[in-house]
This record gives sequence, C-alpha cells and structure tokens, in this order.
Amino acid sequence: MQRLQLQNLVYSLIVLLFISCNSYKLTGAKPIQSSEKTVENLYFSSGEDYVYKCQMDIYKNHVSGILIIKKLNETTHRVAMTSDFGNKLIDFEISENDFKLNYVLPDLDKNMVISFLRNDFRELLKRKYPVNESFENDNSKIYLSKTDHKAYYLFFNKENGLLKEIVYTKNNKEKIDFTFEAKKHIFADSLNLQHKDFKINIKLFQITETEQN
Repeated sequence: MQRLQLQNLVYSLIVLLFISCNSYKLTGAKPIQSSEKTVENLYFSSGEDYVYKCQMDIYKNHVSGILIIKKLNETTHRVAMTSDFGNKLIDFEISENDFKLNYVLPDLDKNMVISFLRNDFRELLKRKYPVNESFENDNSKIYLSKTDHKAYYLFFNKENGLLKEIVYTKNNKEKIDFTFEAKKHIFADSLNLQHKDFKINIKLFQITETEQN
C-alpha cells in the first residue's frame, strides 16, 4: 500500500508541471516607516532536533510519516523522513546554495520529486530576509523582501512578535504560503505549507516528548 501511494505521488507531481498560478497582491495593508533592515525566520535556528508528524497531500495522494529537521551549522540543515512504519523515505542536507542527497527510497528517486522537496525545504529553512518595504494591517507587521525575481511577504503578529506567515512569490506569481503556529520564536508547534499553483499541501505537527517515548 505504501509503495502504491508513493508511485501515485510521483505520477501526480509530473502532471503538476502543466498548471499555472495567479498573481499576488498585498491587500488590506498600508505602507509604514520602519527601522528594520533585516528580519528572520528563527523557527529552525536551534541546535535541537525538530521532530514533526508529517502529512503530504498531492491531489488525491496522501503520504504520512515522521519528519526530522536538524541544524548542522549556520548554513545547513539535515532533513529526514520516515514512513509511519519506520521505513526511511528520504534523507538530505540542504543550504541556500547546496544540496546533498544521503538516501532516497527507490520509488521516490525521481528528478521531479527531488526537485520539489529541495525547493520547498530550501524556502522553508531560509532564515534571513533583507527588508525592502514595510507595511501593517490590524493584526500584523508585514515586511517585503525582494531578491532577483523572488519576493517574500513576512507577517509578524503585532501582539507577540512571532512570525505567523510567509508568502513566497516568483515573477509576481504566488507560489507557496507558509503559515505557522508557535509559542516561541525558535520553534513552530505546527506548520502548513500550501502551494498555490499545484494542489500540494504539507502539514507538520509537533511531536511532544511524551509522544516520542
């Protein structure tokens, strides 16, 4: 059953190449003056293991397992995922400029799958964002960071200062929406990664120490 699900996932990813996405416009916010030159996503900045229950939905295909993210140094993280039965699915090291594949299950060893995971986790684990413009609405301070053809809108909760959303765009097209629930700046209790051009959704839920034992 697990192998059939993985094969269906691969086929779905190939089909997704032919789907387009919509332009993104920031609405309901006003420009403000800000002294912030750089903002950061600190959720994966600790040296401790980040362990999550992971649910992947790609069209009608569902894959679940355990995802572990480990910061190796200031630039590189290691990401490993196992199935619910404890079988290793993929293991890789990633930074902004480098990618090293340590292991991948043969059923997942397809260029499209590897590219999809590499790109998504590279965006998720990106830490520093130079600020080009600042905005605010009733609930959030919003920082726009531009680099090449990419733009990131980072939403920080006004009350507690925690990062709650990142909207990633490319060529002015909305690509991925990351939303976070957190109580600390360095750890997200849950995360939702939603593609806007593909029907791809990844959800991560914190595994507590009790659940791991």
